[in-house]
Amino acid sequence: MSKQTFTTGQVLTAAQVNALQSNDFNQTVSVKTAAYTLVAADKGTRIEFNTSGSVTVTVNTGLFDAGDTLVIQNRGAGAVTVTAGTATVNTSATLVLSQYDAGTLYFISASAAIFFNTDAGGGSPLTTKGDLYGFSTLDARIPIGANATVLTADSNESLGLKWAAPASPSFVGCSLFLTGNSTLTGATDNFVAFNNESYDTDGFHSLVTNTSRITIPSGKAGKYLLIGVSFPDSSVTFNRLRFFKNGSAATDFGVATASQFEIGSGTFINTASVIVSAVVNDYFEFSIVPNATITAANRAQFQAAYLGA
Repeated sequence: MSKQTFTTGQVLTAAQVNALQSNDFNQTVSVKTAAYTLVAADKGTRIEFNTSGSVTVTVNTGLFDAGDTLVIQNRGAGAVTVTAGTATVNTSATLVLSQYDAGTLYFISASAAIFFNTDAGGGSPLTTKGDLYGFSTLDARIPIGANATVLTADSNESLGLKWAAPASPSFVGCSLFLTGNSTLTGATDNFVAFNNESYDTDGFHSLVTNTSRITIPSGKAGKYLLIGVSFPDSSVTFNRLRFFKNGSAATDFGVATASQFEIGSGTFINTASVIVSAVVNDYFEFSIVPNATITAANRAQFQAAYLGA
């Protein structure tokens, strides 16, 4: 039953009282099968849409008073959109009712209303396996991406996210080597001054100053794998290899003693490796300690590989 107007002193009939009581529990329902514009007689009633295609329900000014309400519901497959005609309609959810959704239109003045969407269907915009919730000004669907893509933040996207191919990890580190003859003093730490680089991704090493050092650059603090290799003269039966941190044989990773292998007749290789922690501007050096002084083509190598923060 639509909203009734009574006068002072009027005596209600039993039928009127029964109708009012019935309306409290079962509002008068008018079924619409096409787009519809609300009229004043709709206040206090329930407007039901049952259409296969999308339709609108239009709200204009001057028809309702502050405090008036009516219910709009959708039983059909076509979406129903509550549309502001000459009136203003606000909502915190959506003005679109999908099938089996409903909402209450509450007027705060003759020209403005709030639509409270009860969202019988849960209001989910998701339609496909793997879809995600997103948000811009309203809840929205982020469609599932292609296989092997990853969800990536992107401020240029309307929902701030997109599916994209994963970025390939970039190697960070350096590999140094020494060419030419050098003199190594027996039973003493000999810091190798490296004069060549196989690669240096971030300026770990200088070929001009402090050439024995690998120095941690800005933004690359973390864990590192250090590898030292020496190809000693065949007359030297043993080399001891050591890694130094900031000028000292660091106690946080100890002193590495080489493993020696013969890789050919009279040709030997000594190797040592260790994982270390480093902050920006820490520097590391590779020391060779032969059991006797030699002058020979040393062919030493020193490598650092960044393992992550």
